[in-house]
Amino acid sequence: MIPARALHYVLKIGDRAKNIQFFREILGMKVLRHEEFTQGCDAACNGPYDNRWSKTMIGYGPEASHFVIELTYNYGVKEYALGNDFGGLTIRSSEIVERARKHGYPVEEGVAGKPALLRSPDGYRVLVEEEAVALGTDPVQRVTLHVTDLERSRHYWVDTLTMAPVANEAARSDRLALSYDQGKFVLELRQLPSEQALDRAKAYGRIAFAVPYEEQPRIDTLIQAANGTILTPLITLDTPGKATVRVIILADPDGHEICFVDEEGFSALSALDPESNTALDKYIGKDPFQDRS
Repeated sequence: MIPARALHYVLKIGDRAKNIQFFREILGMKVLRHEEFTQGCDAACNGPYDNRWSKTMIGYGPEASHFVIELTYNYGVKEYALGNDFGGLTIRSSEIVERARKHGYPVEEGVAGKPALLRSPDGYRVLVEEEAVALGTDPVQRVTLHVTDLERSRHYWVDTLTMAPVANEAARSDRLALSYDQGKFVLELRQLPSEQALDRAKAYGRIAFAVPYEEQPRIDTLIQAANGTILTPLITLDTPGKATVRVIILADPDGHEICFVDEEGFSALSALDPESNTALDKYIGKDPFQDRS
């Protein structure tokens, strides 16, 4: 098995102020680090845009021990067309729904044991399992991605990328739960109806994993041997004033983007920045396109 660790999922956001309010005040996440860039990323980290952009890492604890969300903001882009590729982010919390009600934020109540559903300002689905989280446990439980051929996806993610089916998940014909860490974080692949095409639209995201530096060439070899898609061959990326990381970017059979970053570089890059929350608020205050109504 590839010795990988799940890191984060990338969401492109339009109105930065409204999104940060949702993730901080409704979901209760904390800003872990914030970085500004003057031009597009060589690995298309901000999508197909060659402009000023920022990324904000936000979650319930340090990136070294928690799965977090990367909020990518492209200056001047107010919104993104939402496809059906992203099935949702599942969080376990006994507080989110109550906070949402207190703030007057819409909640689609769960029925018959199903999670409650909230939608971010850009329409991304957040499913809330309303129960307390054990001490030391990450509230973020899983990310769900839609696929068009579950067996083909299983072959790619299990046989090629060596993710393991989660043992304590009931077998379902329409979904597959996978993990690199015995289910601490789960990537769920869910089959779309046969008549429904997958549409990544403009809001498509990217999931990231960390692996030891020496594993990245092996992943390159595995994908080439399987005739898979490599969007960005091994490349080093610089973050101003911070660490350099090496990444390889893949696409699964449905085009879902996958980043494998070297653990050594990422561990240095992802150090908690206590000034990031204040810095983010400063930049939001300067945004010329925000709707603050």
